[in-house]
Amino acid sequence: MQELGWGVYSFDHEDGIGQVEIDFNFCEAGEMADRFVLLRSMANAIARKHGAYATWMAKPMAERTGSGAHLNISMHDFDSEANVFKDQADPKGLGLSKMAYSFLAGMLKHLPAITAVACPTVNSYKRLVKQGSMSGFTWSPIFQTYGDNNRTNAIRIPAPGRLELRAADPMYNPYLVSALILQAGLQGIEQQLEPGEPFRENMYLKSQDELDAAGVQYLPRTLSEAVEAFAQDDLARQTFGAAMHDAWVEFKRKEWLSYLHHVSDWEKERYLHMFV
Repeated sequence: MQELGWGVYSFDHEDGIGQVEIDFNFCEAGEMADRFVLLRSMANAIARKHGAYATWMAKPMAERTGSGAHLNISMHDFDSEANVFKDQADPKGLGLSKMAYSFLAGMLKHLPAITAVACPTVNSYKRLVKQGSMSGFTWSPIFQTYGDNNRTNAIRIPAPGRLELRAADPMYNPYLVSALILQAGLQGIEQQLEPGEPFRENMYLKSQDELDAAGVQYLPRTLSEAVEAFAQDDLARQTFGAAMHDAWVEFKRKEWLSYLHHVSDWEKERYLHMFV
């Protein structure tokens, strides 16, 4: 990766067994999509040499943290290369410009549809839980919220001038998810949308009454919920084109039905000897 000029600046063992996080310098969205696809191929090739494999499954182990593929987003001026999402005078204290907030609002408006593409498998939604089978919090987002450097929001502001979509996982098609995010953000800018106030607290600790009072919505909790949101989203249809949009929805609906028809070990363990 360094020889390819990616500028790797972080290579850490994460919480899960054999789980690694790699961070490298930002670049134009299309080039970053190319890098991500190549990264998956390189990791798989190296793992095979050692008789192993690299999994990109979002939640391979119920009792361990899942794997994300967070998307960090900024926008730069062609001529000056200045980050136009950055404004140190931001009254909300997040270091974002008005343009950035409108882009963010566009993402929030279409977040259920974006989630379908950013979290495109049945297994993806077993990662997007507060705790599940783990002893502690997963720190995966479950709400359609944004905020400061707070891991319980779907969109985090980790640094001035930068947005981070934390819901995304490594199974996504980076070209499709980048295209939909860009379209949603540009619509937000064009319509001068506002995202509301940021959430700065641990959202996991909020009661349902508090969430309802704040108007907080959950992210899709299954692939089916996400796909149906995508199917009803006009911007998703415009971005993909009618033929591809319909084909993608049909394929994902079949994937969900295939999962529903499968009899799992959990079901057998829970029901097989009931009333015996």
